Amino acid sequence: MAEKDQELLEFIVKALVDSPDKVQVKRSVDEMGTLLSLTVDAADMGQIIGRDGSTARAIRTLIRIIGLKNHARVNLKIEEPEGGRRAPASEKTEEKPAEAPKEEEKKDSLEDLKL
Repeated sequence: MAEKDQELLEFIVKALVDSPDKVQVKRSVDEMGTLLSLTVDAADMGQIIGRDGSTARAIRTLIRIIGLKNHARVNLKIEEPEGGRRAPASEKTEEKPAEAPKEEEKKDSLEDLKL
């Protein structure tokens, strides 16, 4: 399997993106299996991920099948490009539940409805 998975991933991704020269695939092997790290141009991220992640899911499935055929565990990590639109996990804020309106606000809104 020596790098067949990496070659397949590069072939698929380069066929999908607008900037195939900026596609980079790094392969690392450890006790957990093989990890393929994919880096693409920020403008091409949407094409790799697809609607609701369907394209990324399909690519991961193909890569895992190649691994299964060769009795190895292969995972795909899609690297977030710098300047991406998604906020880092540390900056994400939790949404607070809406507070119930105060009694005074309820009375004002009821008076507005009266004719």
